[in-house]
Amino acid sequence: MACERTSDERIGEALIKEVFQEQLKEVSLEEAVPFSLSETPEVQNEEEQKIVVQLATMVRIIGDKVKDDQELKDAIDGLVASGKESNQKNYWQMVKLVFEDGKITWERIAVLFYVAGRMAVKMVEAHLSPLVLDILKWTVDYFKSKLLSWVQQHGGWINSFSELARCQMERMSSMTTKSQRFLLIFLVGIAVGSLITWTVGKRT
Repeated sequence: MACERTSDERIGEALIKEVFQEQLKEVSLEEAVPFSLSETPEVQNEEEQKIVVQLATMVRIIGDKVKDDQELKDAIDGLVASGKESNQKNYWQMVKLVFEDGKITWERIAVLFYVAGRMAVKMVEAHLSPLVLDILKWTVDYFKSKLLSWVQQHGGWINSFSELARCQMERMSSMTTKSQRFLLIFLVGIAVGSLITWTVGKRT
């Protein structure tokens, strides 16, 4: 049991790092972050790494659905306009928006990681790169103190695949285009493939 808890913690922290690194790739070389995000612990094996990469893909898909939310955009933009204390205050305002009724879901966890990554991009674009590590730390700390126990109680990260895929299937149930159907099949494939990979890995 202890190994499973440790695995959930490693995967969660590595996922946050992966989301940050993926989003920061869009920043130009002149504005690139002048340091590594290597403070985050690495995953322990290939199975965990596959889970992190696949979860990052789902976070991106889910994040694209909320990127135009005005309240979240305002919270992100608010970080650029003030000092570190105010930035932290705006960060927690964003967290409250994501979990506004106190309810935790897999989808909301994905949204939090995505929006935190967008905040990191904004910091780099505003030439405030050192604040990226602050945002990373706040996100990791929140995950460990408020979300990790929930993740463990709901079957661990492997259980998130089916739930996240189900959420997207419900949203896309009325889709009719070929590309939309392909995206739906892709999400289901990730969920099933990851479950098989994880199960086989546990048995070997």
